[in-house]
Amino acid sequence: MVSIMSASSGAKTPWHLWVVGVIAVLWNGYGGYDYVLSMTQGATYMAAVGMTPDQVAYYAAMPVWMTAVWATGVWGGVLGSILLLLRNKLAFPVFAVSFAAFLVSLVYTYGLSGGGEVMGYMMQDGVKVASSMIIIMNVVIAAGCAFFTWYAWMMAKRGLVR
Repeated sequence: MVSIMSASSGAKTPWHLWVVGVIAVLWNGYGGYDYVLSMTQGATYMAAVGMTPDQVAYYAAMPVWMTAVWATGVWGGVLGSILLLLRNKLAFPVFAVSFAAFLVSLVYTYGLSGGGEVMGYMMQDGVKVASSMIIIMNVVIAAGCAFFTWYAWMMAKRGLVR
């Protein structure tokens, strides 16, 4: 097992930091890719990935502040990933802000804007519930955000980031 010594702390960099950091870059890099194409190609890109016309219209009508929240979540994740690989202690707060932005986007979509109906509700025993695919996707994204935030916090707590 190869370890790299930190000049400032003398602590060895664990192999898992590199693995988690690279996975974080790939995970959050896809979010950046999706964001850029959504912003530059708009409806064409969204339709190409399978969004319905109503879903495309929902995104097109999203208020500027919500687009800023989306950008904060996406680019915060990318930046947090890079900071983690650089062993920078700011990785934790940046990941935390990114995760918070994702949670705000869920509140907006499902609580404030009625976007849940557009994004995929279904009736179950007379009650509206989000479709299972949307729920699974949001749970997976939330779990990824939580994991990267927790991991960066643990690395900071152990003095492995500076």
